Amino acid sequence: MKYTLGLMDRGGEMELLLRGIVVGVLGTVVMDVLNHLVARTGLLAKIEVRLIGRMAAGWTRGRFRYNHPSEMRQVPNELVYGVAAHYGIGLGLAFIFVLGWELLVGGPASPFWALVYGIATTVASLFFVYPCMGFGVMGLRSPDSLKSFFSSLANHFYFGIGMAAGVALV
Repeated sequence: MKYTLGLMDRGGEMELLLRGIVVGVLGTVVMDVLNHLVARTGLLAKIEVRLIGRMAAGWTRGRFRYNHPSEMRQVPNELVYGVAAHYGIGLGLAFIFVLGWELLVGGPASPFWALVYGIATTVASLFFVYPCMGFGVMGLRSPDSLKSFFSSLANHFYFGIGMAAGVALV
């Protein structure tokens, strides 16, 4: 007998996979669109997908941390790497929420808790992504540390809005 974590009786693994994809893609798209719109006003820093691509390319070469962002050299196809990493991270975070909800709570996921979770994922950028890129913990070594901090918080709020919408749709 195949062990299915009890998911088969609630729609199966494929439905769970589809939910995770919808929630993750929608969360990341909403983050990108709202960041693009608000960053044009100068209130937030624009998401630098090419920089994410450089960081991800470094990961493929075994380099996981930079002392300064200038150490991340341009790489061919960095935009492709960046988009893949950005959406891959969004999908991964959404799968954690969707699977965690299924295993720990069960039933339809709450859009409210999807929003709260989306905001909570700010911790990943503040304590993992920024330090990896050489901006330090919470982006404090970036040229405009306060703007970086609030941009990250706003972007993950937007991610949470998209996740909440995705949870409400599927």
